[in-house]
Amino acid sequence: MSHYLIVGGTRGIGAALTAQLIGEGHKVTIWARNAADVAGAQCIVNNPAENTPDLTGLPDVLDGLVYCPGSINLKPFARLSAEDFLQDFQINLLGAVRSLQSVAPLLKKSNQASVVLFSTVAATLGMPFHASIASSKAAVEGLVKSLAAEWAPTIRVNGIAPSLTNTSLAEKLLNTPEKIDAAAKRHPLQKVGEAKDVAAMAAFLLSPQAAWISGQILHVDGGMSSLKN
Repeated sequence: MSHYLIVGGTRGIGAALTAQLIGEGHKVTIWARNAADVAGAQCIVNNPAENTPDLTGLPDVLDGLVYCPGSINLKPFARLSAEDFLQDFQINLLGAVRSLQSVAPLLKKSNQASVVLFSTVAATLGMPFHASIASSKAAVEGLVKSLAAEWAPTIRVNGIAPSLTNTSLAEKLLNTPEKIDAAAKRHPLQKVGEAKDVAAMAAFLLSPQAAWISGQILHVDGGMSSLKN
């Protein structure tokens, strides 16, 4: 049985991952912006996107960390302000940095520690109106590779780059049957991803079955990044 820290584990992919890990018999601590009652998990109010986290309540040893917070800020480049870019970097990159720097000593005490961060298909595949989010997520991919090299062989670090996934974060893009159908048709697999699809990859990367995988960006995107539709 392992103990994992899920940052943003009360909604979307984080909630699906929390449920899967608890179902597999693991212990899960959640850091969230607001208090929440999550069955089987300890939830602590921490917002690393804005502040250095308080480590109160964490165990002496952590076997993994998954940083789930993200943003979808889609605008034409001419309408993006410097503040837009800074906000996306705060949420996507600097929140992950603060989390990792805070708990690194706890991860280093484990003999099987694994870190999972989230990028986006838009960091690889150029897409209109994605300049801000793609820039911040490309920075996350750079962090994954850099830390994987620096922390080897003690801690494995990998990233997941999903396409549009049916979560509350994407609600405005998927709030009608017509929008869901149009989004599905943009993917070679002709469907929109679900939170559990991405959570399953994260759970695998945390597990001993992925013990020889580090420094990778895994695309869970319905084939969008590599197949012509």
